[in-house]
Amino acid sequence: MAAVSELIRVEDDGTLSFGDYTKKEKTKKSDFKANGGIYKVKTFNEITRLECDDEFVFESDPGTAVFHFLSKDDGVSFEVEGPEDADITVGLEPEAEYDIVINGTDSGKMKTNLGGKLTISVELGDKTAKVDIKKA
Repeated sequence: MAAVSELIRVEDDGTLSFGDYTKKEKTKKSDFKANGGIYKVKTFNEITRLECDDEFVFESDPGTAVFHFLSKDDGVSFEVEGPEDADITVGLEPEAEYDIVINGTDSGKMKTNLGGKLTISVELGDKTAKVDIKKA
């Protein structure tokens, strides 16, 4: 896999792919319509951020490329790639508990904060990680 050169796209299965960690300067794409929402992505080597209808969806520090991002009522799933380990924050239901699975390994349960944000650390180093976060 590689960075998403068009910054955001809809895959054949209806999921989203976004982010380009190879950019040295902030790059944005707004007003991208998909799955009934209007998306905005900001990305470069330091951060990748996705919003839908002006609501927070995803952020990684440093920047990453995200593939097959799927948000459902009970959680999110995606594949993420980057040149180094990343802290990833996703927007979910406030004060709810979620099961975290990274590359098929159970990473335990975490509770979102009052704003519904949940932050995990993912080991990358030029590898792709599969992340599944489901409501417990």
